[in-house]
Amino acid sequence: MNDRVIGLLDQYEIEVLRTRKGRGAILCETNQGILIFKEYQGSKEKAQVQDLLLKKIGESKAVPVEQIIPTKEGELLVQGQDGLSYILKTYFEGKECNILDIQDCLRGVKTLAYLHKEMNLGQQEIISEWPVFRLEKEYEKHNRELKRVRKYLREKSQKTPFEIYLVGEYDYFMGQAFEVTKEWEEFLLPGETDYLRTTGTFCHGDYQYHNIIEIPGGQAVINFEKCIIDDQIRDLYLYMRKLLEKSNWSKDLGKRILNAYNEVNELPARSFVALYYRLAYPEKFWKIVNFYYNSHKGWIPGKNQEKLLKVVEQEQEKQDFLNTIFRTI
Repeated sequence: MNDRVIGLLDQYEIEVLRTRKGRGAILCETNQGILIFKEYQGSKEKAQVQDLLLKKIGESKAVPVEQIIPTKEGELLVQGQDGLSYILKTYFEGKECNILDIQDCLRGVKTLAYLHKEMNLGQQEIISEWPVFRLEKEYEKHNRELKRVRKYLREKSQKTPFEIYLVGEYDYFMGQAFEVTKEWEEFLLPGETDYLRTTGTFCHGDYQYHNIIEIPGGQAVINFEKCIIDDQIRDLYLYMRKLLEKSNWSKDLGKRILNAYNEVNELPARSFVALYYRLAYPEKFWKIVNFYYNSHKGWIPGKNQEKLLKVVEQEQEKQDFLNTIFRTI
C-alpha cells in the first residue's frame, strides 16, 4: 500500500502514531491500540452485514472477534483514488493456531462451537434479500467443469505424464462426484434454505487455522469477509477436512473433533448427515482439476502433481474414515 492509501486513515477518529506493513495490509499503532487497515473486496451491503454479525458476537463475549472501525462519518468502508475499497478493523496480536498441535486444533473446534451459537441475526431487513448458499448448485457447477475437462483430456493427442495419470484416475472421482450430488439432492427437504434465511444463520466462511489467533485466556477469530448464510456445518467441514488430510484421515482425530464440538454445541442430526456429504464429495480432486484447467497447461507445477498423488493415496483411508465415523457415532 502506498502513501495515498495511508492518507485515507485521516477519515477516522484516531491518532496514528506509526504504521508498518503486515500480510497484505497495514498495521497501525494508534491511540486506540493496534488496528489493521486492508483492502475490502466485498460490497457496502456485505460490510454492513459483517458489522452486524461482529457486533452481535462481540456483545455476547462468547468469543473475541475483530470489530470494524467506522469513519468520522460513520462509514464502514473508504475508497481510494485507485477505486478500491478499504476497511479498518481491530487487531489481535498473537500466533496463529498451530495446525500441527492437536490441543490447539481441538481448542479451535470449541471456539467454533461457541462462535456458531452467536451467529444468528434473525429476521432483519438487510438479511431478507441476502443470498443463501446452495450446496447442490455448487456441486452441479463443479460437475459440469469435471465433464468439460474430461472431454478436453480425451481429445488431447499428446499428454504429459501428469495428464496421463489424471486421466487414469478421472472416471473414479468424477463418478463419485455425481453420485454424492445425486444423493445430496435426494436428501434435501423443501424449505431448508428458507429456514436459514429466516433465522439469519451465518457461517464464518473461511474458518481455518490462520484465522484463529492464540491470545491470553483463549482464542480470537478474525477475517469474517467471507461470512455467508449457510448450514454452519460448512465451517466445521472446512476446518475438519484440513486437519484430516494432514493426519491421513485419522479416525481417532475425527472422533475427538466431533466430540469437542458437541460438548459445546450439539450438532443437529441433519447437519451431521450434511457433514458426511460434504466430506464425501471429492472436492480436493476437483480443485486440482480446476487449477490445471485454468492455468498454463504446458507446465504443470510439481506441487499439483504431488497433491493429486496424495489424494489418490489417501482415498482408501478417506473411505474407511467415512464408513467408520458415520456408522458408529
